[in-house]
Amino acid sequence: MYLIVDSGSTKTDWFAVDNSGKILFSTQTLGLNPQVLSSAILNERIINNYEIYQNRDEVTHLYFYGAGCGIQTTVDRILKVFKDIFTKCEFIIKEDTYAAVYSTAKQNEHSIVCILGTGSNCSYFDGETINQHVISLGYILMDEASGNFFGKQLVRGYYFNEMPTHLSRQFEKEYKLDADTLKENLYRRENPNTYLAKFAKFLVEHKDEPYMQEIIRLGLDRFVKHQILQFENATEVPIHFVGSIAHLLQDEVKACLSRYNLNIGRVVKRPIDALVEYHISMLNLKED
Repeated sequence: MYLIVDSGSTKTDWFAVDNSGKILFSTQTLGLNPQVLSSAILNERIINNYEIYQNRDEVTHLYFYGAGCGIQTTVDRILKVFKDIFTKCEFIIKEDTYAAVYSTAKQNEHSIVCILGTGSNCSYFDGETINQHVISLGYILMDEASGNFFGKQLVRGYYFNEMPTHLSRQFEKEYKLDADTLKENLYRRENPNTYLAKFAKFLVEHKDEPYMQEIIRLGLDRFVKHQILQFENATEVPIHFVGSIAHLLQDEVKACLSRYNLNIGRVVKRPIDALVEYHISMLNLKED
């Protein structure tokens, strides 16, 4: 059995296929980002899923594409967790950038591939290899135009009394915004980036408001300047996007790219489907 896994900070999609490429089951767990979660929590989130745990001894290959897997220390952490659960398995662990590329870029296509979900990232694909000019330092220092970035701007705007009154009143109705609750979730609990990203739902629901439009514009501008324009030929290749924020703010993303004479490519909300197709095609090639 092959497990193909795409993991962000918020959720993780799992697909199991047999040696012929037939899909056996699919399921979902909470996010498995080893940069912000302990080994104990990673383990708990996996073994608490009935389908995964019941089939753990049947898994021979696990392909894991995950947020937070861009450095060796975090790869080693989640690999140790996997080895304790899937004891008869070979493992391929790559950062989520590879899932974004495999689900959007055509074979041998030069393109820029961006992730705008709970976090954000940007890579150049030359048709064979993936290159990054900017290494992500995570949600505190980077992640422009991501869910947690926009969530942070909303909370700051609310507390600095910059948010228009009619929006701040609605914001108060939908979320617990007292300082104790915010600080507990940001500084004492796991996944503060995912917690911040939950506020982005409010931004999307009210995205036609001028205040929200300005937050979105500034976030996307920063992402383009700091990430996409790092590549010299950015105006010459398609720019693909993966992630919930990219999907929900497609019109704003297109408008932003247009201001910089950049060409939008494919926008994929959920890369796992195309990722599974990619791996099934690889299995078929092996058989041939």
